[in-house]
Amino acid sequence: MTDTLQEEHAAADHAMRNWTFESQGPVRIGSDAHKQMFCRMLLDTHNPYKPAVIDWPALKPAELRRLTSLPIWDIAVQTEGRASIRVATYAATIDDPLLRRALEMDGGEEARHKIVLSKLVEAYGIRLAPEPTYPAPKDPEWSWMMTGFSECIDSFFAFGLFRSAQRSGYFPPELVDTFEPVIQEEGRHILFFANWYAWYWRTMPWWRRPWFCARVAAVWVQLIRDRIGIARGIDADGAARDANFPATGTADIGDALNPRELIELCLVENDRRMAGYDKRLLRPMFVPRMARFALRFLKK
Repeated sequence: MTDTLQEEHAAADHAMRNWTFESQGPVRIGSDAHKQMFCRMLLDTHNPYKPAVIDWPALKPAELRRLTSLPIWDIAVQTEGRASIRVATYAATIDDPLLRRALEMDGGEEARHKIVLSKLVEAYGIRLAPEPTYPAPKDPEWSWMMTGFSECIDSFFAFGLFRSAQRSGYFPPELVDTFEPVIQEEGRHILFFANWYAWYWRTMPWWRRPWFCARVAAVWVQLIRDRIGIARGIDADGAARDANFPATGTADIGDALNPRELIELCLVENDRRMAGYDKRLLRPMFVPRMARFALRFLKK
């Protein structure tokens, strides 16, 4: 990589992680300024990397064996495929030009994540199950919330697991560097979703709120059911997966962390990845709060 390309890469990486809204002073949650702030955050921090030109590093036999043995690639590719369709379908229902642009950006980045994963499995000869079709959801709002809340859970734990894998040397540094932008993008996505949710609630007519609360509760029930199924070896579409990975994968991928240490690492990494964005933006709080609550019952 030339010096110019390195400088461009560093500048794009910095812009992706650090952003402050141009308007000064307090921003009321639910206001038009709030909507502009969280939409502009997503649009302005977009990293224009191209998956097609990623230079996948050569791996040593042991590194390649560790990578290809992970039973996560099928579900990872399919999750990103579903997410991109869900977000794009919801974006198409939005009349507000700025919000629609931000949602389209979100969906485009999800599609790019799928391409990155597809390029990785191609580069390293990882065999996948036949990929299903991704039909447009019949209920766009429901599917958008399924994706948003799901990412709030998954990204929180991904932050800690990724850092653990980096510290342990499970993946070579070159591969970690390649995936770092993808992990940070997920942080931007959940920051955007948390603020969209707060804004959407504040701007919603009072008579719609009870039904909306019921839908949100139903989303969480579905997400919990999905994760119980995955822990048992069944993915969200009913396909069998490796049931042992959720129980043993953290020790295999990263440091030999006990549950308390893993949760503490996830909390630290969550704060670190959110630190560079405007402090007036709401942070995703539900999963970190539940994690801190769980720490009360885990031995030090």
